[in-house]
Amino acid sequence: MNKNNKNNVPLFSSNLFWDVNPDDLDMEQHKSFIVNRVLDYGQWDDWKAILDYYGLEQIASIAKGLRSLFPKSLAFISTVSRIPENQFRCYEHLQSKDKLWHF
Repeated sequence: MNKNNKNNVPLFSSNLFWDVNPDDLDMEQHKSFIVNRVLDYGQWDDWKAILDYYGLEQIASIAKGLRSLFPKSLAFISTVSRIPENQFRCYEHLQSKDKLWHF
């Protein structure tokens, strides 16, 4: 796995961290932030990088505590980890959002 800085952060897609300096990220200290970004905006190589680094069990555990995930991201991590969607914190948050009216 290629590292891009002193904190051993893998070389992620440039679009993932548009609002922060990737050199300031630490894979342990910022793992929830990194996992959230990879699940919502990452490409396949980004997924493989966090899978290699954290392992599926830790990624699933982190994802279960995330306040928000895109519906497709939730479906993906739920399917891959074989954990029902309703066990993820963001599932309740998604269910409480108002639905758009369709006329």
